[in-house]
Amino acid sequence: MNELLLALAAGGAVGLTLGALGAGGAIIAVPALIYLLGFTPAEATTASLLVVSLTSLTALYAHARSGAVRWRAGLLFAAAGLLPAAAAGILATRLPAALLTAAFALVAAVAAVRMLRPATPTGTDAVRPGRAAAAGAGLGALTGLLGVGGGFLAVPALVAVLAFELRAAVATSLLVVSTNSLVALGARGGTAGAVDWAVVGPFAAAAILGAWDGKRLGAKLPDAVVRRVFAGVLLTVALVMLVDALR
Repeated sequence: MNELLLALAAGGAVGLTLGALGAGGAIIAVPALIYLLGFTPAEATTASLLVVSLTSLTALYAHARSGAVRWRAGLLFAAAGLLPAAAAGILATRLPAALLTAAFALVAAVAAVRMLRPATPTGTDAVRPGRAAAAGAGLGALTGLLGVGGGFLAVPALVAVLAFELRAAVATSLLVVSTNSLVALGARGGTAGAVDWAVVGPFAAAAILGAWDGKRLGAKLPDAVVRRVFAGVLLTVALVMLVDALR
């Protein structure tokens, strides 16, 4: 019963985060699966991809209904990351757990710093194909390697590289997250059968429901508050996981 309650609580937090921020679901999912529910890093990253895929698709639908998604830029990001996500997903199953944990912590810290840096949004739909493709490829590789959707890097990239306003970046990142996660999950098909569905099922269900509330919550918060909260969560998770990796 305790395990079920933990799965529901953690899943709800993942959904709220993805719905409000368009990112960060795996930042909560992976540590929760490891430290609260006893998954190994490899099991946690595979389960995280499943949960984030389903939840991000739900959140994407909610944001698309309001017209906030910039489909052209999102599709370019996603297309550039498909092959890197698949290749890195295969590689991840062969790497030591401590290395994956340390890499996850480092990437989360870098993303937090980027979110705290000021950007100059243009509010236009202009897409810089070269930058978008390069950023998308990098995000795809990180998705496959670390079991993250890539949203916690897609949002800063869309803001800093393509000068999106934060609301558009949040909505568009969900398209990138869902695409990259599904591809990376497919590349790990051989390990998906080891997922503990008694835990992951309730976890995913709570996350999907939480995504709807997260979308409404995010619409009520000022952009500056969203940035600071997002960066604070990332830095906290990065510190905890880095300490664990170095023990």
